[in-house]
Amino acid sequence: MQDALKGFRRYLEGERARSAHTIRAYVADVESLLGFAVREGIDALDQVELGSLRRWLGAQSEAGMARATLARRAATARSFTAWALREELIAVDPAIRLQAPKREKSLPGVLHQQQISRMVADLDSAAAQGGAMALRNRAMVELLYATGVRVGELAGLDIDDLDPDRRTLRVIGKGNKERTVPYGVPAAVAVDDWLRRGRPTFVTGSSGPAVFLGARGNRVDPRQVRSVVKELLEALGDTSATGPHALRHSAATHLLDGGADLRAVQEILGHSSLATTQIYTHVSVDRLRNSYKQAHPRA
Repeated sequence: MQDALKGFRRYLEGERARSAHTIRAYVADVESLLGFAVREGIDALDQVELGSLRRWLGAQSEAGMARATLARRAATARSFTAWALREELIAVDPAIRLQAPKREKSLPGVLHQQQISRMVADLDSAAAQGGAMALRNRAMVELLYATGVRVGELAGLDIDDLDPDRRTLRVIGKGNKERTVPYGVPAAVAVDDWLRRGRPTFVTGSSGPAVFLGARGNRVDPRQVRSVVKELLEALGDTSATGPHALRHSAATHLLDGGADLRAVQEILGHSSLATTQIYTHVSVDRLRNSYKQAHPRA
């Protein structure tokens, strides 16, 4: 079974070209499954049955695991057994009829445009004092909100990925899919300030072409970006939104509120399915309903 796990990892890295984060999650899921199977007395992959998979998910559900995590683990199990069948490691796929609880539909945290303005004003104030780190933080936040890119995509940007004349950037997203995303003048100004006045302060021999750098001159780590945004959101004091994904959610929602086409937003965000993008229409409708209730005298 360990050989199967190693083979599945190679499959995810090679054929599927999954990100390092996704591979870690999938491998951890399969390790959990195989560990559960061993505790049940199973010592060969072809002994795993549908009942084993259901008991594995059931045990995690009883332990309080979230529905979204259970749904992902069930999807991982289906992917793993389908691969094992293709590789002739098993004769029958036990996960064909495996089902998991439906994901709870929850609307993502979204900032109001006034909150974005307050956040940017704080960043502008800090950047005006001339600190290189403040210039970097302003540029990162402006780009996150302007483009809706994921934090990993932002951290992975190289200088050649930027086209300042056209105000676009090239992003390598999930599945190594490339897309081009536009950004506006405020983000362009912030990025230019960082590249001219901030980045040279941190550059070392190991910096390479990375756009955003950490204090030691290496490519910025996504955890550093999350920490910066977390502090900014907490400083607002009037939002439950957390982390860089809140800026991605906000960018998508504000684009739709402003009349952007759903498919254009899908392309900007790099969603493979339009259904994923459609959640932001629910956010917009929810905001519209709340505004109606507050403003209409007969609401």
